[in-house]
Amino acid sequence: MFPRRHTLSLNNDNNGLAMNPIENVALIAHDNRKIDLINWLVLHQDAISKCNFVTTGTTGKIIETKTELKVERMHSGPLGGDQQIGARISEGKIDLLIFFWDPLEPMSHDPDIKALLRIATLWNIPVACNQSTADFIIRSPLMKDYQREAPDFNAYQNRRV
Repeated sequence: MFPRRHTLSLNNDNNGLAMNPIENVALIAHDNRKIDLINWLVLHQDAISKCNFVTTGTTGKIIETKTELKVERMHSGPLGGDQQIGARISEGKIDLLIFFWDPLEPMSHDPDIKALLRIATLWNIPVACNQSTADFIIRSPLMKDYQREAPDFNAYQNRRV
């Protein structure tokens, strides 16, 4: 059985969190894709200049040195950074996940990555795993005005155990 869904309202009431506009963006890139993410950020700096950024550790360090963006850095992905960002998603503190991952390179923390993508999907957060998808999202008028459908987990949270 799928959880009921509801549309997030513009006010922070019990229906969910407002998401108008997308402001809180998580940025992650595997080692082989970090330069691609940096180039993408520079290309789209005007569109994202008002966003708040949360990153995994190494990605954030490189973003800070190669761009003028200010970021909040979590731990490196293999040290729990992916899970920290997943927690932020479940708390409603992340509106968009941009994750330039390398599907050809096995990662020691693949279970963490899978968990992060699962949480983003569960909470219906837009996710870009490559430049094309990131381009579509960042250029969408929905970046400025979007009310996402959020799952209603009340029945699950109030279930009898």
